[in-house]
Amino acid sequence: MDKRVLLKVVDLKKYFSMDTGIFSKTKSYLKAVDGVSFEIRRGETFGLVGESGCGKSTTGRTILRLYNPTGGQILFDGEDLSGLDDKGLVPYRKKIQMIFQDPYASLNPRMTVSELLSEGLRTHNICTKEQEQGRIFELLEKVGLKRDHANRYPHEFSGGQRQRISIARALAVEPELVICDEPISALDVSIQAQVVNMLEDLQNEMGLTYLFIAHDLSMVKHISDRIGVMYLGMLMEVSESDELYEKPLHPYTQALLSAIPIPDPDVTRKNKRRILTGDVPSPIDPPEGCRFASRCPFASDKCKSETPVLEDVGNGHLVACHHWQAIATGERKANTPVTAVVV
Repeated sequence: MDKRVLLKVVDLKKYFSMDTGIFSKTKSYLKAVDGVSFEIRRGETFGLVGESGCGKSTTGRTILRLYNPTGGQILFDGEDLSGLDDKGLVPYRKKIQMIFQDPYASLNPRMTVSELLSEGLRTHNICTKEQEQGRIFELLEKVGLKRDHANRYPHEFSGGQRQRISIARALAVEPELVICDEPISALDVSIQAQVVNMLEDLQNEMGLTYLFIAHDLSMVKHISDRIGVMYLGMLMEVSESDELYEKPLHPYTQALLSAIPIPDPDVTRKNKRRILTGDVPSPIDPPEGCRFASRCPFASDKCKSETPVLEDVGNGHLVACHHWQAIATGERKANTPVTAVVV
C-alpha cells in the first residue's frame, strides 16, 4: 500500500441552519459534523462507523463538496478543495466519486444504463464517441453484468444489480478516491458479501482508495485497513482495523462492538454486552465537554467541562477520551467502573 496521503481532512465542520420561526431573531444550527480530522493513504480503505445520525454520511458528502463546508480543510493530494468554486471543482469531480446508499434513488429512471454510464464519459472526455460503446461494455463486465444490460432501465434490475450499475458509473471516470456511502445497507444479506468482495477486487485491480461509510461493524472490519468511530458529529477513536476490534478503548466503541451479533449461542451467553444508559444529546445544542459524557460510565467532571481531542495513546491508536489519555500518561489505572451496565 502506498504510504502517501491522498486525502486529509482537517477540523471539518458542516452546520445546517435551522428555521426557528418568522419572529425569532436568533439562528440555531444543527452541528452535523463538528471538527472531524483524519487522513486516508493511497490504496487504503478507511472505514467510518457510528450510529444513525452521527454525521458520517454528511462527512462524505461534504468531502465530495455536495455540501459546502462550514469550516475546516479538505486536502486532496495537497490541494484544498474547501474554498473552490464550481469551476475550480470540475477536475476533482473526476478524481473523487461516490457510491450512494440507495441505487434506485441515485439512478435516473428515465435513462438507460448506457446513457447513465456515458454521461460521465462525455462530461470528462474520457474517450472518443467511437470508443464509448466499448468502454460501457467493459465497465458492465467489470462489475459482473452483461452487455445486453446496457439498453435496459434501472427498474428492470434487482437491488444488487442496480448497485453494480452505480459502482460502474462511479468507476467510469477513472477516479482515485471512491466514497462508499453505506453501499450495501439496502441490499439483501446474501448479496452484500458479493458486492464487498467485488469492491475489494476492483480496488486491487484499479489502485482505488476508499472511504467506506457503514454501520455494519462486521463488514467494516472485513474491508477496512483503518477505522474511525463517530459520535454526534465528532470522531471518538481512530485505529488500525484489527487493533480497534481486539482492543477498543473508547466506551462508545466498546458498546458498539459488544452489540455485534455472534451466530453462536454459547459464545453469545459468555460475552458481556454493554448497554448504554442516558439520553443522546441534541446536535442542535450539544453539551459542553465530551458529547458522550451523558452516557459514559467513566465520565468525570473534566469530561463534562472540557472537550477531549484525538490523541495517540500508542501504536497510532487515537482516542478522544480523558479517561484513556490519563491511563496512557500514568495518571489513572485502567479498571472497569462499577456503573457499567452489562448483560
